[in-house]
Amino acid sequence: MSEQPNAPNTGGDEPADYINLNEVDQEIVLNQDLPAPEDNEFEEEEEEEGEEGEEDDDESNKGGETSQPLEMAPENEQADIEIEMSNNSIGYFDKHTDSIFSISHHPRVPLVVTGGGDNKAHLWTSHSVPPKFATTIDHTESVIAAEFSKPLGKYLVTSDMNGLVKVSKSSKDGSKWKFLEEIQQVEEVVWLKTHPTVESMFAFGANDGSVWCYNIEDNNELTVLFSGFIHQQDCSGGDFLNVQEDGSAYLVTAAMDGTVVVWNCYTGDVVNKWASSDFKGLETPWVSLKTYSNNMCCLGANNGCLAVVNCTSGHVLHLTPCVIELKPEEDELGASIESIAWSPESHSIPLLCIGLVRGDVIVYDTASMRIRTEFQLPDSVTKILFRGTDIYISSIDGKVYKYDSRRFQEPSFTCVGHNMGVLDFCFAGEDKIITAGDEGVSLIYKC
Repeated sequence: MSEQPNAPNTGGDEPADYINLNEVDQEIVLNQDLPAPEDNEFEEEEEEEGEEGEEDDDESNKGGETSQPLEMAPENEQADIEIEMSNNSIGYFDKHTDSIFSISHHPRVPLVVTGGGDNKAHLWTSHSVPPKFATTIDHTESVIAAEFSKPLGKYLVTSDMNGLVKVSKSSKDGSKWKFLEEIQQVEEVVWLKTHPTVESMFAFGANDGSVWCYNIEDNNELTVLFSGFIHQQDCSGGDFLNVQEDGSAYLVTAAMDGTVVVWNCYTGDVVNKWASSDFKGLETPWVSLKTYSNNMCCLGANNGCLAVVNCTSGHVLHLTPCVIELKPEEDELGASIESIAWSPESHSIPLLCIGLVRGDVIVYDTASMRIRTEFQLPDSVTKILFRGTDIYISSIDGKVYKYDSRRFQEPSFTCVGHNMGVLDFCFAGEDKIITAGDEGVSLIYKC
């Protein structure tokens, strides 16, 4: 690998710039020829962005877009064509050479991991403009999931479409990452999650319906806590419940065959299980799920079916056969529920928000499961996240919309700058979000 630019020393009493690139451990980098970003390249781009940024700040704070017309003169036409080019981001990372499918932020330090269709997971800083490139984890296929462990971020788990899972361990506050072990149990990993409070635990589901839960031991070896084979079709989603008072850990998984299972992670026992017959015989090809607190889970199907279950009692608390009414000419998959988000427990109003392929956003009052508001974006919804009383919604139209969840009128801010869809995004601190773009670029926004 070519020599990385220097970063200020993080030792002593001097203010830390977080990462010293001369100390980055390259043990997990298989491709030693990966070029590093050039300082002068970033500086020139930063200068240009800075000159425009001063004029953009006022508009950005209002959720507006800054525009710059680009005139083109086709050979066979005399008239000019004007193209709208807008960007209110404050920084970017563009070292992926294909779509970025996943993004995750370290829980304690300003470090981001992005996984892409170029078979790489890149680690880079989120607090500096331009970002500092840290290192790369190479895979054999598209990296569809990459997550730091929680709450300390000691481990990084990445997975790809060839079924390969890699685990790395950090040192020196994340400035070094050492490869620990890799797992090859399945043909294709569909999803991967790290536990929200158990630092050493992670799980993933596969296209053969299997579910795997692992623990990272103190000696850095990986131990299988359980493997489950109840689902008969793609295990399309999984999410942990919070640790119970008895110290147990529970995982909820769902599949395209309509089954939903609650597992005890330490024993592999099935706590509760549902099939399509438990949802009034409806066809329920589940494609999304999200747990809430320590006993609730919301499920969304690719035909618009929505269900809420109690993972402890096994009761189905709510069931809607299809959340929208499709026109005869519309594809059934337009009703597919692609993202689910619960409002934080501290939120003044308990809300549940779902996003559809057709672009619909539907917000429920969870106390009654009545629709509080609904509206439609220009294109498919890809992800929804709450932060405080605000809610952020990303879309295939290349934008991320910020709404006040107490009102849901016009967006209070709109992140613009992508020329293709936003496939994922994450929060960085209290005032920034970072996107994963289908064109292979991550943009940083302050909002």
